[in-house]
Amino acid sequence: MNIAALLLSFGLLIIAMTVHEFAHGWTAYKLGDTTAKYSGRLTLNPLAHIDPVWTLLIPLLLFISSGGQFVFGAAKPVPINYRALKNPKRDIIWIGASGPLTNLIFAILLSILIKFVHFPAIINYLLVNLIVINVVLGVFNLIPIPPLDGSRILMGLLPQNLSSAYSAVESYSFIILILLVWLGVLGHIVWPIVTFILRALGVSY
Repeated sequence: MNIAALLLSFGLLIIAMTVHEFAHGWTAYKLGDTTAKYSGRLTLNPLAHIDPVWTLLIPLLLFISSGGQFVFGAAKPVPINYRALKNPKRDIIWIGASGPLTNLIFAILLSILIKFVHFPAIINYLLVNLIVINVVLGVFNLIPIPPLDGSRILMGLLPQNLSSAYSAVESYSFIILILLVWLGVLGHIVWPIVTFILRALGVSY
């Protein structure tokens, strides 16, 4: 196992996840919910967003199982008080979408940066990898499986009775996601979209 590659991927993943979670907290705050702010989550400090399982254990297992070719994880979910939102049914869509959209916007800005600024090879390599991780994180989180952001968007779009029934799936979400990852099902969904976006950004990986 390449320890240097693991540390590099993990460090870049932490940056992408921190930006992602900050976007959730900031959007919720703007829509009337101060929970994230007073929980210490409205910050770009990575330590505030680390989850022992999703941020540490899952990336390590994926890195080992893929032979060092793939690493992915998630941060500790930002706490949301739906009752504090101005329009909970609508606002949960915006809160759910804000994390993935911020990752994709971040990737776009970085891709523009490396086109117009001539960085040393090592810096360019790091930025390209950060772009890839942001795109993967953004696309992956749009999958409508609780607790991923896509499920929040879907619950906001569904009628209340269907939304409540769908949210019950979250109790089994960890098992469902792990099975889908290990069986390679998510790879067949996520990677074609990631590849398409990277090509559109002109990023070779």
